[in-house]
Amino acid sequence: MSVLEIDDVEVTYERRDRTRFRAVAGASLTVGRGEIVGLVGESGCGKSSLARAAVGLVAPTAGSVRFESREVRPLTRRARPSELTRLQLVFKNPYSSLNPRRRIGDQVGDAIAVAGTESRSGRTARVAELLELVGLPPSAQSRYPHEFSGGQRQRIAIARALAADPSLIVLDEPLASLDASAQAQVANLLLDLSRRLSLSLLLISHDLAVVHHVADVVSVMYLGKIVESGPTREVWEDPRHPYTQALIGAVPHPDGSGTMPEVLPGEVPDPARPPSGCRFHPRCPHVMDICRSREPPLEPVGDDRLAACWLRHPEVGREMSTLPVPAHPRP
Repeated sequence: MSVLEIDDVEVTYERRDRTRFRAVAGASLTVGRGEIVGLVGESGCGKSSLARAAVGLVAPTAGSVRFESREVRPLTRRARPSELTRLQLVFKNPYSSLNPRRRIGDQVGDAIAVAGTESRSGRTARVAELLELVGLPPSAQSRYPHEFSGGQRQRIAIARALAADPSLIVLDEPLASLDASAQAQVANLLLDLSRRLSLSLLLISHDLAVVHHVADVVSVMYLGKIVESGPTREVWEDPRHPYTQALIGAVPHPDGSGTMPEVLPGEVPDPARPPSGCRFHPRCPHVMDICRSREPPLEPVGDDRLAACWLRHPEVGREMSTLPVPAHPRP
């Protein structure tokens, strides 16, 4: 059963010069109950815009977002249906999402009050329980955000999201501002919470190695489009899209062995002026004439696998499996 259904969503913004561009150009994905779904891609590919549309912070210009069968739309806090409090968001920077002038216990307590999951008399005990759940002592309630490390502040942000007793948390690059050690600790925490609480997670990241460690399913996004999706282990071991191959090829070997990570040439194009045909074709090492003129559909390429690449399309007659796959660290 799906907790979150994102169906062909588009998100359009207007720049100061009045030009408009689609940050998300028709993306679809689902998150099952108790499932961890990773959404990966380079900076500027539209991941955060899709995350904000998923929780109702921005309105999609097309398509729909449904959480537990209820449509998600931007609303004020007073008008937000109580059912949607079970849909929570954790931001990238934990320091900017916490009030530096208020104690941690008060901020987590406010989240409990808004969600209405506990009586006033029981809030202090519930705050202590939530902090312990994310690996912090009850004494953290009396301290301020600046007294914690980056990893600890992200744990506090997760505790605040858990105050609503959510069935789904969307995490927008929650590890990006942390050092390697804190990243591993928070990633393991998310995996543990999902298993213990049957909690669904939509994990947004540019780091495919982290998503490989945590997620059950992965969707790869490029310039506003999903270009590949499937079970994480299968995508990692047998990527079907050249962009996914490039992302995996750029992952360093954890022990420092092997060849140097491959670097994908060029940058993500301006979403206001996307390339014709396949959006990845200016950077693709396997580009063909059809790639420059026709956009490939996102179609099945095996059991539970989808890819948008002409190399995998039966009309083209070439299989991705005949192409060399960059070396990458095995699980």
